[in-house]
Amino acid sequence: MLAQGPVTLAIIAVTCLISFLGFSNPALISRLILWAPAITRGREYWRLATCGLIHADGQHLLFNMITLYFFGQLIEAFYASRVGPLGFLLFYVIGLAVSSLPSWYEHRHDAAYRSLGASGAVSAVLFAYILLRPWSMIIVFVVPLPAILYAVLYLGYTIYMERRQRDNINHSAHLWGALYGIVVTALIEPRVLGAFLSQLLRPFAH
Repeated sequence: MLAQGPVTLAIIAVTCLISFLGFSNPALISRLILWAPAITRGREYWRLATCGLIHADGQHLLFNMITLYFFGQLIEAFYASRVGPLGFLLFYVIGLAVSSLPSWYEHRHDAAYRSLGASGAVSAVLFAYILLRPWSMIIVFVVPLPAILYAVLYLGYTIYMERRQRDNINHSAHLWGALYGIVVTALIEPRVLGAFLSQLLRPFAH
C-alpha cells in the first residue's frame, strides 16, 4: 500500500479551500471560471487551469476529490520516479489546461458559456491509473468493476453524452482529460504500453 502522496494531498487541500470560498463568493468564481471570451479577447489564459479550483457544489467537489485521493497516490509515485517530485503537479495542472482547450475553442465566441471543475484533470489521473493497473477493481455506485471495463463504459458514455449535449456537464473535458492521461503516461514511460497489453492477456493474474 502506497503512502498518500504529499502533492495529491496538497492539490486536494487547495482545491477544497478555494472551492469552499467560491461557494459564497461569486466574484471569485467569476475570476477563475472557464469563460471563453475572457480567454479569446482578454488573454486570461490562466482560466484554462484555474477553473479546476472551483466547483458547482459540494457533491461535485466531493466526487472529484475522492477520486483524486484514491487514484492519485499511484500516479504521483509514478511521475515522481520519472520526472521528479513535482512531476505529478505538472501532469495535473497541464491536464486541466489540455482538457479545457477543446471547450474553449468550441465556445470561444460564446459569452454565455462557462465551465468549472477539476473533472478533466481527475479523468487524466484515473485513466493513467487504469493504464497501469487495468484489472484492478473500481467501485462504481457500490458495484465493483474491473478498471478496464469501467474505462470502456466511461468513454462510451462520455462520447454519447457529449454528442447529445443535454446536460450542464462538460463531457468534453472528461474525454480529453482521459486521453491526455493515457497519452502522456505512455510517452513518459513507453514500457507501460507493453505491460498494459500483457496484463490484459492475464486477467486472473492480478
